[in-house]
Amino acid sequence: MRYAPNHKEETREKLLKEAARAIRRDGPHNLALSAVMAKAGLTNGGFYAHFKSRDDLLAAGVEQMFREGRARSILERPGRDAGANLTAFLDFYLSAAHRDARTFGCPLAFLNTEAPRLPEAAAKRFAEGLNGLIGLLADKMLALGRADAADDASSLLSELVGALGLARAEPDAAKSDLILERSRRAIARRLGLEAKQ
Repeated sequence: MRYAPNHKEETREKLLKEAARAIRRDGPHNLALSAVMAKAGLTNGGFYAHFKSRDDLLAAGVEQMFREGRARSILERPGRDAGANLTAFLDFYLSAAHRDARTFGCPLAFLNTEAPRLPEAAAKRFAEGLNGLIGLLADKMLALGRADAADDASSLLSELVGALGLARAEPDAAKSDLILERSRRAIARRLGLEAKQ
């Protein structure tokens, strides 16, 4: 059987999407090659045509999670100023939909507590993704005239991930919603984004 010229790339992309979904759903340490292959509609035998090892797939899956993240599309949406883009990002990040998501969303919210135990290559991809997000946020902070844009961006991202984690841990929906809302309001006030709401 002859395959299309880009068949291998398309198959790899399918595997990466399934790996990213599985990492979010089950955690990085529970990534099962057979399950990823089955979800992609492939047999286990084809795995090594795309990846050297499970750790190789895990690292590529972590990178895929950051590629799939909505941060860039929200923070760099054309036709909006930095404040409006940051407001849209806050609204997404601290939303009930993002809190309740188990197969999509920010990789940091899924991996931040796992990062110290990731294999070296996956940990490196995580750090690259983290620094990329901080850079995106720092660009917006700089556009808002924040003198310490990188510090502010790092602090903001830490607060967002923490608030989302606490909201996910709270079993009472009303209290969980309140964690998200209070954090969103406090951040917006601190950054002077209240008028953008």
